[in-house]
Amino acid sequence: MTRLCILTPHPDYEENWQPSAKAYRALFGDRVDFRPWTDAGDLSVYALVLPLLAWGYQRRPADWYRALDGWEAAGIRFANAIALLRWNTDKEYLLDLAAKGVATVPTIEADALCADDLAAARARFGVETLVIKPAISGGADGTYRLAAHDPIPFDVLERDMLIQPMMASVASEGEYSLFYFNGTFSHAILKKPAAGDFRVQEQFGGHEVRVDAPAPAQALAQKTLAASPVAPLYARIDMVRDDADGGFRLMELEVIEPSLFLSFASDEGRLFAKAVHAQLTS
Repeated sequence: MTRLCILTPHPDYEENWQPSAKAYRALFGDRVDFRPWTDAGDLSVYALVLPLLAWGYQRRPADWYRALDGWEAAGIRFANAIALLRWNTDKEYLLDLAAKGVATVPTIEADALCADDLAAARARFGVETLVIKPAISGGADGTYRLAAHDPIPFDVLERDMLIQPMMASVASEGEYSLFYFNGTFSHAILKKPAAGDFRVQEQFGGHEVRVDAPAPAQALAQKTLAASPVAPLYARIDMVRDDADGGFRLMELEVIEPSLFLSFASDEGRLFAKAVHAQLTS
């Protein structure tokens, strides 16, 4: 019997998820099925569900929250607990982690973004250039860099947004991603943006290289995992160097559908597969 289900995007989602599915199929063989998260059907036939390819949930947050509630009520077992997925959906979780002592990129949430919010953020952070992003977002959707006199883009005006100082190290060095499976470090990459950009995603010209994770980066990752409300089976922890002191600051903790970049892992994902199999048999 197939025991695993990986949730995928809505059928009309524009990005091709099949290459990622192929990598997971190589790890789990015929034990894994793929179903769209928007119409997953009866998931009770599976021993474990992973929303690893549930791309686009940020564009349909009401549907996503409704789906989480339904799966929770039905007692569907997810690799990362549904309570953790719900907490991780809205990036205001960064404020929660900061309150627990995790060094995060300074963040302000604006319920309905306006010019006054930007002015207040510039005064608080002591910088002119800001980054704004939707509180529920993915793949840099709705993410902008705003210099002192740049207007707020119309598509995010008066939306629930996060405001952060632009971290110069993103452009000069890149963004570190550390990967943990069942609490054990697997591998790390450095995501570098295209020249003149600040977004590290491949669709914007960014690229990745394998790196050894610096000890301070691993320490921040471990502190982030410890502060998480539920221990995740899989997690990607994104961070950047602080422009002021060279330490690391958390950008995001991804436990819903992070790209795991298993091709950069020295074991090609066997630690991840082992963690999943261990949860299946626990």
